[in-house]
Amino acid sequence: MKVYTSEKIRNVVLLGHGSCGKTTLVEAMAYSTGIIKRQGKVEEGNTISDYDKEEQKRLFSISTTVVPIEYEDVKINFLDTPGYFDFVGEVEEALAAADAAVIVVSAKSGVEVGAIKAWEFCEKYNLPRMFFVTDMDVDNANFKEVVDQLIEQYGKKIAPFHIPIRENEKFVGFVNVVKMAGRRFTTGSNYEECEIPDYVKENLSKFREILLESVAETSEELMDKYFSGEEFTQEEISQALRTNVIDGSIVPVLMGSGINAQGTTMLMQAIVKYFPDPTKRTIKGKNANTGEEFEGNYDPKKPFSARVFKTIADPFIGKFSLFKVCSGVMKNDTALYNANKDTEERANKIYVLRGKEQMEVSELQAGDIGALGKLSDTATGDTLSTKANPIVYDPIEISKPYTYLRYRTKNKGDDDKVSQALQKLMDEDLTLKVVNDKENRQTLIYGIGEQHLDVTVSKLLSKYKVDVEILQPRIPYRETIRKKASVRGRHKKQSGGHGQYGDVVMEFEPSGDLETPFVFEEKIFGGAVPKNYFPAVEKGIAESVLKGPLAGYPVVGIKATLVDGSYHPVDSSEMAFKLATILAFKQGFMEASPVLLEPIVSIKVVVPDKFTGDIMGDLNKRRGRVLGMNPVHGKQEIIADIPLSELHGYSTDLRSMTGGIGEYSYEFARYEQAPSDVQQKVIEENAKLEESES
Repeated sequence: MKVYTSEKIRNVVLLGHGSCGKTTLVEAMAYSTGIIKRQGKVEEGNTISDYDKEEQKRLFSISTTVVPIEYEDVKINFLDTPGYFDFVGEVEEALAAADAAVIVVSAKSGVEVGAIKAWEFCEKYNLPRMFFVTDMDVDNANFKEVVDQLIEQYGKKIAPFHIPIRENEKFVGFVNVVKMAGRRFTTGSNYEECEIPDYVKENLSKFREILLESVAETSEELMDKYFSGEEFTQEEISQALRTNVIDGSIVPVLMGSGINAQGTTMLMQAIVKYFPDPTKRTIKGKNANTGEEFEGNYDPKKPFSARVFKTIADPFIGKFSLFKVCSGVMKNDTALYNANKDTEERANKIYVLRGKEQMEVSELQAGDIGALGKLSDTATGDTLSTKANPIVYDPIEISKPYTYLRYRTKNKGDDDKVSQALQKLMDEDLTLKVVNDKENRQTLIYGIGEQHLDVTVSKLLSKYKVDVEILQPRIPYRETIRKKASVRGRHKKQSGGHGQYGDVVMEFEPSGDLETPFVFEEKIFGGAVPKNYFPAVEKGIAESVLKGPLAGYPVVGIKATLVDGSYHPVDSSEMAFKLATILAFKQGFMEASPVLLEPIVSIKVVVPDKFTGDIMGDLNKRRGRVLGMNPVHGKQEIIADIPLSELHGYSTDLRSMTGGIGEYSYEFARYEQAPSDVQQKVIEENAKLEESES
């Protein structure tokens, strides 16, 4: 592949709902431009983008794939992203490298939640965008309805560029609303000019009016001209569109059929004409040596810098770090320095990836996207630069995972293999996290949703040949007491020679501090227990609080006071006093009105207004307490306290209640006494668990 200068590059992310046709559209563009001789299909598992076995098995995208396509001497780097929300981390990585977005909408499904979320991403990242309505070949395709939905959602920004021409219920062409000219498809995306049919003229005049209104909104001069009834010239329309698509105040709507490769040429023409090249975008970092701000801004004349936006760690195709050149030029002999890690990296070859295909290039100009193989220390979000000008850009913002499950290896001895495999998956996927919860003897795996975790387990088996079992996690309950109890603990053993003797009288009561396991005091008078045994008594308590007598959970908030006891000058020992204390603890704890404490988290749920009633009702059912609501970006943020145990499966339920638009986050707040029925259930479950493990 030849080297392209910065102004001849377009970096375009494809966004949209799951299974709306993004991958098929990329395939159609690759076919239209001659990259492939036969158009692959998602159902057949032979597309450029979905080359991963999991994607082929499940028939949807799981990872972002870069597919560079050359059109009219411009290189368009398409970033084909997953549409399902569990893989949002892949979308966020692609957004960090994109300069514009095409939001794909299916003409048969209409504007779905994924398209609305895509728009929100474009707003957040300040990306110019256009809609491409695909599936126009389907019988019940309704382009006008999609445009109406978009206008209802986003107002006068929406500018339809096309209107379909149908004959005998088939999609055969379109009218270019900008140029007011008919187009009939010949083969694939090629077309010839044709007359505008009478039956489309009514909708055409409406669409033309919508387009002209959008153009008029872009300047006072054009607005005055519009209201005085003057016609806009073709040049005025084109110029207004060029300027205002880039700043996001006009959003074109195009159409076609991915499966029949129709409309792909118009889409690529629009991308080249209306979307910005990287030099129109800005990116700022810092010089790691001086702390001064560095404006890379995709300027080829500035010192070299690049940001790694994605890592591929695949046992079949190897490890690749995908990067975007933020300034300067990357060449084969460029000495790379990673200022984030303070290490130097070797880059023998620069690649451009197209799906899993690796194409070697001699250099990459500012704004282009490439890949380097086998970098030892570089991770996603790191900056590569030169040691003379060490630059650091902000890390990529990635969603935090809140859904978690417990896992264990099915085959003994596989622990190390599983750990190494998970580390490779975490290098690739920043929304994946593993936590070793020693306290509850479990290893937890965190992800965006249950489907995400299911795919992860499947990848461990298919890619790394390790099998893990997924289980419901143990909730980190705590145990404490509510009353005071005084007990005696005596350990006495005689077995020839020296015996064992330890005798303690202990008082146990609530300390009032649930942050601390225990407080130890002694009030011994007259040397009933010698001072040198006090540490042994404290050690006995320290061991006892690790696993409470009620249900085997850690104990908190206890004050233990040694008040009396006795000893034997020959048979007493530290071990005997420790064991006597453990006996006293078990008895005293159960006599002091023991209770189970459950973790309470503070949850924030963000949903559109119409869902607030359903969400609050559901939180109440889960024993949540709604504390208030705040308006956030046109939505409502519901704040509540809720037991952690009630959040199992919440990501799936929230999506179900809100059609996928709802989002939530939470953080630990405190421990509270669990209701008696919850306590009883947990105690019984743990008793069964102890039996099965013994």
